Amino acid sequence: MTTIEKIHKRAQSDAKTHGIHLNTDKQQLQNLLEGLKENTERYGYPSCPCRIGTGDFDNDRDIICPCDYRDPDVEEYGCCYCALYVNEEIHSGMKQAESIPERRPYNKQMRSLGLMEDEPREEPEPRALEETTHKLFYCRQCGYVVFRDEPPYVCPICKAKREMFSEIVPETRVHTRKPS
Repeated sequence: MTTIEKIHKRAQSDAKTHGIHLNTDKQQLQNLLEGLKENTERYGYPSCPCRIGTGDFDNDRDIICPCDYRDPDVEEYGCCYCALYVNEEIHSGMKQAESIPERRPYNKQMRSLGLMEDEPREEPEPRALEETTHKLFYCRQCGYVVFRDEPPYVCPICKAKREMFSEIVPETRVHTRKPS
């Protein structure tokens, strides 16, 4: 059985490994840990307590705590989306954690909410593939694949370190037609 203490130790260990901290607000931390416990019992994996999980492991891979968005959020804003993980400035009280924008792609959020993919929504014009800095990375230990600027610090599935990720470089295929 999953306990709050086990979840706390795991989160604390992960934070220490990456040079960040857990939220110092005891009540908020307790609520987040209880949310992780509840989601672990509900889904079988620690889905982020600040987002709606589906119970579909493949759809929720990006929000398994620590989620794929934690590291860029902490780097840019000083805390992750739910403020479970914070940087030194927030931890020491020099800065307050503030609300930050959602990084999770719209289609993942809508699938999590059970809304249809084809519901009308004005989307920004998609960027050309050449304009993105994102790359495909896969974990050589468990096969987890992620599309982002850099590989995650730790695989959210098997907890392998960043060094276990390799970039997937698509082959350029040249199709030639055989003479008939």
